[in-house]
Formats: sequence, C-alpha cells, structure tokens
Amino acid sequence: MSIIWHDLKNQEDLDKFMQSFGWFHDSCIKEMYLWTDHYVDEDLSMSLSVNRDHRVRLLIQRQDIAPSTIELLFEEITHIYLSPSPENHDSLIYEATFLFRNGLFYWADDRNWDPEGKHRFAEVNWISSKKVKWRDASAWIGKKLRYGPNDNSRHDDHFV
Repeated sequence: MSIIWHDLKNQEDLDKFMQSFGWFHDSCIKEMYLWTDHYVDEDLSMSLSVNRDHRVRLLIQRQDIAPSTIELLFEEITHIYLSPSPENHDSLIYEATFLFRNGLFYWADDRNWDPEGKHRFAEVNWISSKKVKWRDASAWIGKKLRYGPNDNSRHDDHFV
C-alpha cells in the first residue's frame, strides 16, 4: 500500500482525482473509521478538544485497476451523513460527486447529489470537511477487514 498521501486542495485537484479513479464507477465503500481527539484518561478525567477534530478514513474498492482501492482521509469534518442501503438492495456506487465549495470539500456516493439541494438528506452517503487527502490502497483489495476486527469473529458478536 502506498504510504504517500496526496492532498486535494481545490476543484481542479478533485476533477483530476475523479477522472483517475473513474468517477467511482462500479465501486463500493468497504470500510469507514471515525475518530476524535477526545478521550477519558486512566484516572477518569476527560480530555476534550475545542478544535474541529473529527476525522474519517474511508476505504473504497472498485472493479478496475490502477488503483483498484483507495483510502480517503477527511479531516476537520463538518458533517457526515450515512444512509445504509435498504434490505435487498446493493450498495454499489455508480458514480460519485466530489466538490469544493465555500472552503469545504463534499464527497457523496451519488453523482446527482448537491450539498445545497433539497434532497441532500436522501438515501445518499456524504461527508463534508475542511481538508481531504487520498492514497492508493490497491494492496487492500478483497474481503479482509483493514480497520475492524481481523480475528475471524462474526461481526454481530459482542466484543469481550
């Protein structure tokens, strides 16, 4: 897997990236990992950040090569909206949206999604953030979990 992160800074960068990843055609969200700088210490004191500290790593795979899998890192998240596919429906991404507007990056798993549209909370997954970068994760193609448990346990088991 590439250790090199590529910063996306403007709409021109996004357009080049979208073209290189085929506009996310025939892709899927494989995994997502969210974290903050907040925590409770061993003495039960809480550490809270006043900064916009939510970050998400998104692992996306597609049915194409060069790259077949990418990882997106969204930093300083302003909004995240998840809408899992209904039962008996697939979660295939036919084409995605990636925009830079008013200092924010918007990624959505639907090509017709608009952050200012009246259906922005429809059945579309989307993230907005102040910073975003990506890297080639083609070595992570396949079923194996990269962010979650890799102990062959069932996903619905309780962690011990």
